[in-house]
Amino acid sequence: MSRHRRPFFLLAALTALAASAALAGCSPGGSEARVDPPSAPPADVAGLCAALHKELPEAVASLARTPALPESDLTAAWGGSAIVLRCGIPRPAKMLDEKQEGVDVNGVGWLLEKLDDGGFRFTTGSRLAYTEVRVDKEHATDAGMLVGLSAAIAKTVPVGISSY
Repeated sequence: MSRHRRPFFLLAALTALAASAALAGCSPGGSEARVDPPSAPPADVAGLCAALHKELPEAVASLARTPALPESDLTAAWGGSAIVLRCGIPRPAKMLDEKQEGVDVNGVGWLLEKLDDGGFRFTTGSRLAYTEVRVDKEHATDAGMLVGLSAAIAKTVPVGISSY
């Protein structure tokens, strides 16, 4: 390669790199999500949530993990705000309603609630820390979404009834 082509090649490569970086910033995985953490769960619950936070998958339903703001070991997000997790929430009142629908995924029980906006909220039951996952309408049809999350929860949040 002659010296005359190097600057052009370098400029073309840098332009392509800048364009791909700009596109990556616009993709669902590159955005941020505003997620309000639960208000001050007990220390033992917060510790379980911190352990869960370290085990959460980098992708859920083919969506990359994105920064949740403010930063907290109690929250996580994928695809911007398409899928949002909050750990350490108080026990939902609906958890006591025997008529509520639920699903079991890899040994983790989830309370299932359809939201007014067409999305869903899944909340773990029979664990020492309650974890809520909200899924927007567009991604609510991906049943496999809970598989990776259930594996992380089963590994880090013991079975039991949270007093919180």
